[in-house]
Amino acid sequence: MIRITIGNQRGGVGKTTTAVTLARLWAERGLRTLLVDADPQGSIGSILRVKPELYLNDFLWNKRRLIDCVTQPADKLDVLCSNRDTLEAEQRAIATIGRERIFEIMFQPFEEQYDAVIIDVGPSLSLLQICAMVYTTDFLIPISMDALSVTGATAFFNTAQQLEVQIKKVCRCVGLLPTIVDHRYQNTEMVTKMIQLVSENYKAPVLPAIRTDAVVAKAIRQRCFIGDVDPKAKCLEDYKAVSEHLLRLYDVEMEKPANGSTQEAAQVA
Repeated sequence: MIRITIGNQRGGVGKTTTAVTLARLWAERGLRTLLVDADPQGSIGSILRVKPELYLNDFLWNKRRLIDCVTQPADKLDVLCSNRDTLEAEQRAIATIGRERIFEIMFQPFEEQYDAVIIDVGPSLSLLQICAMVYTTDFLIPISMDALSVTGATAFFNTAQQLEVQIKKVCRCVGLLPTIVDHRYQNTEMVTKMIQLVSENYKAPVLPAIRTDAVVAKAIRQRCFIGDVDPKAKCLEDYKAVSEHLLRLYDVEMEKPANGSTQEAAQVA
């Protein structure tokens, strides 16, 4: 089973776009995917234009069933949205024994229902970020082409190392993901070298880069998936390459072929 936290302790790096796009691509490949928004800003719900009646806080603390809290914006894709009440969930968790394991305790009983769980966490170090890392153990770090995003990535690694020392939970970085890449700018080369240094220092692979693309901003404005705006977008091609790389890493068997959408696959069949 795939369990991944998408995080960077720096905002604006393409973290949520990465989480949403990978979740959609895996769902299109036939994987039953759960996308969890653990960021109180609730960006995933806004991007996908979904307005659930129940949120992450309701699932964690109000004893509401997971099936009642998720929305289904696409076939085989369940989304558990977040809102400002997520701050309340975190505050309540602070006083809980074994608080780092809250996600592990709450989500593990539902793992038979899913092939993949992706958790999008906020950019600031928080208890929910730690809960996500303890549960998934694997994490992916998007890094945009600015030096501060590399600093945020390093901080995320430091958090993972602290978890290993303090609670004996070993976390693995499945990849550093360069995002918003535009080789016309000199800064891109500098940051790319910095990412390579991080890769060498932490023994973390560098994934295929995501090129900058105006389609991302357009998809956010229209509140939909990138592929719904432009199925041939260059950034979507890049995300597909990353998606396939990760599926090979986890040795996952897919229901659908790699090329084309679910609809196209059905036509081929």
